Amino acid sequence: MQTTIMAISIDSRNIHAPEVQTILTKYGCIIKTRLGLHEVQTETCSQVGLILLHICSDSSEIESLEKELTEVKGVNVKHMIL
Repeated sequence: MQTTIMAISIDSRNIHAPEVQTILTKYGCIIKTRLGLHEVQTETCSQVGLILLHICSDSSEIESLEKELTEVKGVNVKHMIL
């Protein structure tokens, strides 16, 4: 089992976030920590989001999560193994 930090950027957050949420829920048992960031202003909400995940799992499951996320339009994923 390895520890991985994954960064997920979402463009058009209001459109693609529900699909990303469904995927993250599917892999919820391997996500130890999740931090969601987006800019908030009085008049508007940012259309770009960033999610940081601390994942504890084997490499095959991490690769499956990354593959599913990158299949969502507007989503980019990077990760590092600690």
